[in-house]
Amino acid sequence: VLKEKMADINFKEVTLIVGVVTACYWNSLFCGFVFDDVSAILDNKDLHPSTPLQTLFQNDFWGTPMSEERSHKSYRPLTVLTFRLNYMFSELKPMSYHLLNMIFHAMVSVVFLKVCKLFLDNKSGVIAALLFAVHPIHTEAVTGVVGRAELLSSIFFLAAFLSYTKSKGPDNSIVWTPIALTVFLVAVATLCKEQGITVVGICCVYEVFIAQGYTLPLLCTTAGQFLRGKSSIPFSLLQTLIKLIVLMFSTLLLVVIRVQVIQSQLPVFTRFDNPAAVSPTPTRQLTFNYLLPVNAWLLLNPSELCCDWTMGTIPLIESFLDIRNLATFAFFCFLGVLGIFSLRYPGDSSKTVLMALCLIALPFIPASNLFFPVGFVVAERVLYVPSMGFCILVAHGWQKISKKSVFKKLSWACLSVVILTHALKTLHRNWDWESEYTLFMSALKVNKNNAKLWNNVGHALENEKNFERALKYFLQATHVQPDDIGAHMNVGRTYKNLNRTREAEESYMMAKSLMPQIIPGKKYAARIAPNHLNVYINLANLIRANESRLEEADQLYRQAISMRPDFKQAYISRGELLLKMNKPLKAKEAYLKALELDRNNADLWYNLAIVYIELKEPNEALKNFNHALELNPRHKLALFNSAILMQESGEVKLRPEARKRLLNYVNEEPLDANGYFNLGMLAMDDKKDTEAEIWMKKAIKLQADFRSALFNLALLYSQTAKELKALPILEELLKYYPDHIKGLILKGDILMNQKKDILGAKKCFEKILEMDPTNVQGKHNLCVVYFEEKDLLKAERCLVETLALAPHEEYIQRHLSIVRDKISSSGFVEQPGLPAGKSTGGEGGDRIPTKNEKEIRSESRPTQVTKTSDDQSQSKPNEQLEENTHKETPPKTKDIKEIEKKRVAALKRLEEIERILNGE
Repeated sequence: VLKEKMADINFKEVTLIVGVVTACYWNSLFCGFVFDDVSAILDNKDLHPSTPLQTLFQNDFWGTPMSEERSHKSYRPLTVLTFRLNYMFSELKPMSYHLLNMIFHAMVSVVFLKVCKLFLDNKSGVIAALLFAVHPIHTEAVTGVVGRAELLSSIFFLAAFLSYTKSKGPDNSIVWTPIALTVFLVAVATLCKEQGITVVGICCVYEVFIAQGYTLPLLCTTAGQFLRGKSSIPFSLLQTLIKLIVLMFSTLLLVVIRVQVIQSQLPVFTRFDNPAAVSPTPTRQLTFNYLLPVNAWLLLNPSELCCDWTMGTIPLIESFLDIRNLATFAFFCFLGVLGIFSLRYPGDSSKTVLMALCLIALPFIPASNLFFPVGFVVAERVLYVPSMGFCILVAHGWQKISKKSVFKKLSWACLSVVILTHALKTLHRNWDWESEYTLFMSALKVNKNNAKLWNNVGHALENEKNFERALKYFLQATHVQPDDIGAHMNVGRTYKNLNRTREAEESYMMAKSLMPQIIPGKKYAARIAPNHLNVYINLANLIRANESRLEEADQLYRQAISMRPDFKQAYISRGELLLKMNKPLKAKEAYLKALELDRNNADLWYNLAIVYIELKEPNEALKNFNHALELNPRHKLALFNSAILMQESGEVKLRPEARKRLLNYVNEEPLDANGYFNLGMLAMDDKKDTEAEIWMKKAIKLQADFRSALFNLALLYSQTAKELKALPILEELLKYYPDHIKGLILKGDILMNQKKDILGAKKCFEKILEMDPTNVQGKHNLCVVYFEEKDLLKAERCLVETLALAPHEEYIQRHLSIVRDKISSSGFVEQPGLPAGKSTGGEGGDRIPTKNEKEIRSESRPTQVTKTSDDQSQSKPNEQLEENTHKETPPKTKDIKEIEKKRVAALKRLEEIERILNGE
């Protein structure tokens, strides 16, 4: 039986381990989020405080609901919880994430030292821990932020094992507290990463062969005697069986719970992720077995490391004559020798080897393709725990060699070289993880047969808007793996970004042609990666830019839905297209179907609100905007457009909430002039002129050519007796928009009434009629100019023509009567054919007041989702007619009737603009 050993560690050893880890990984603090970090950190809404905490226990590691087929079924809520804590303190600044990973690795190394001292002497234990701390294979787990799952799981994995080692009391009695703690720690380790459950197997092996001191021959002899009835079960073995039954029952319970969590569904992987998994016999078996010596070689010689070993990285072994089978044979022979030695012979050395082999083999089983296929060929991060067993083996072998005086100095020299070179390799390897470009370029130096690596370099360049270079890498990916659907999709998207539409469509069509054909009765998704179905979305989005191909685009969306009825993005994209096709009822059906699949998607509620606006149901639209804001209180578009809807409703009680939402919007989008403009419009509605002026000026400061803000600020000045301040604003408006009719009307009005510049006003009204000869306001105001110029006959003809354009306008008829009365009193001869006007009586000139209303809402919006028409209301015409005679001018009167109230503005039309697809 292995003698009891002290597993205590001292402060110097801890300091040494922590110092070495810091020296090896300090530069990882300057790396960013790369590769899988993007999905797990940057794109994962579960990190955000706005996401309910319980959602972490309903979604997988990547933030996808476990119930969805596209989920990877990697259930690691405790790891995601630590990401969420990082986000709470530093949001998406990568340094804190890398720092915590480094701390966790140091913790694992220290706890591993404690485990090593159970099976090695102090010196060898420290050496094993140092080898583990510096091994370059760990850079993916430590420097890659998503590797935290390995680190956290390992902490509880080792803690569970250390707890179990204390379950044996005096006289071989059972101490239940450590066993209960072990079960709890196993559950926690499993919630960090699935492989945590394999520590139960290590505890079982420890109990039988270490704690009870059995060897395999002795165990077989004891079992044989009991079965033949020659002896009863020894008490020690009975105690062992009880402990093992408790452990196995607890493990079975954890497995059942885990199966329930994944809803009895395995994740969907394709032949690109793991080609051997879909290969026939014997290719599948030969390749899977060869991967074992490949992993062992990475532990032994970590000189060529690669972040991605999928696709064509390791060619399939399709024949027994393949030379690589010799490596597989040699590996199993070596493993068999060590296994026989550790199980057959008693003694400390054999038990140390046995525990090392258990640490290598058992935690690797979930990644070995033994029970179920995995989504990779080789993954360096899954060797994090197996490397512990490897380090124990190396330290134990070094211990044996160094005891011989002949090899003592040589063994120390070799060990020093190994630790130093490993540390330097780790330090250098960390820089590869600085950015996605450096990471994937380093991988291409090791492996040029993996199309995914070429694609990922292309993605890194694409993110930098370097589309020309990205295209070269995407095209190379299609040459390396001609049947890679994703590579052709990437080529198509890049051509689209380069505005090469024809080539983009050809690439998407090629990707579509590579999709598996539908086989009746066979589940489509089981043979295709869910994201590959985005080829239909991307192709449809490309061709829908052509108005004549909208039906064709709709057919593509429907095809994607027929292949995958739960394809949420297809419903969303189809809803957008149906709105563009002016089919709001069908768009509503599409969005409601998408909401059945995901009721917690704020964007979907927002889109449905847009549909209700198209259906002229503003109350329903507002309800859906509110629902979107319940899910995401910072949803910028919902904040903005719901505020506009409230404003347009005309209900005074809704204005405070509209103002609150617009204030929240400008807080989120401080550089968007639209928010300030609409706050100004609200203030104008509330007669808060000073506040309105401030908001309008802010909008114009951000966007100097903001058409509606310029006009409404000028209008505000004109309505508050500041007409001369309005004039330079109108000059600015007309500089940018010389054909702005209402601006010309307001300018002419101010020039004539305030500046007494009749000629300038005349030019404004003449310019209006050049652009629109039927413009009643411009025509009428030009008649006023003729009147001011004392050309009464021309003014009369002008008003007759204006009346013909608007025969029911009372004010034109009244003004015509005024002119005719003036002509009669001045002795002019009435022109034949002119209709008789009603005399107003008396000589007094009549002044009809000018009143201009607001020009509604801007032409642009904060994002391309909704637009409104430029004009919601009509400006009032200049209605001034002033007597001009040699006599003293009598008092002037004002007509207080607001005739123009019948020109009520129509509600703005809202048109839906394409949203950018996630699938691209």
